[in-house]
Amino acid sequence: MTNILIIDDQPHLQELFSEELMDEGYEVTSVSDSKSVRGCLENSRPDLVVLDLYLNGFEGWELLHDIKNEYPNLPVLIVTAYDNYRDDPRVSEADGYVVKCFSAIDSLKQKIMNLLAYNSS
Repeated sequence: MTNILIIDDQPHLQELFSEELMDEGYEVTSVSDSKSVRGCLENSRPDLVVLDLYLNGFEGWELLHDIKNEYPNLPVLIVTAYDNYRDDPRVSEADGYVVKCFSAIDSLKQKIMNLLAYNSS
């Protein structure tokens, strides 16, 4: 079963994303802080990471960099409420970008499906 790690400090979004992705047949692990991420990466061995960029300040950028340095083939999909980061060069480290909005869950599911299909080929 495909395992997705959700890193978001907003419990209601963690719950929404988790429920929606579990309904799609994914196994989901959620964490709300960067300190828990390393253990989850080692223990749950996710196939994809959904990362809130604005995690306790701008910690998400550092976390993205750290994850990609240690696990360069692990897809990381940024999910953020701010669309002004699209042109930020740091976004190029991620494998995708979704802006949180009412229709974001459908976009998130589609991008996850595309990334997983691409990485399995």
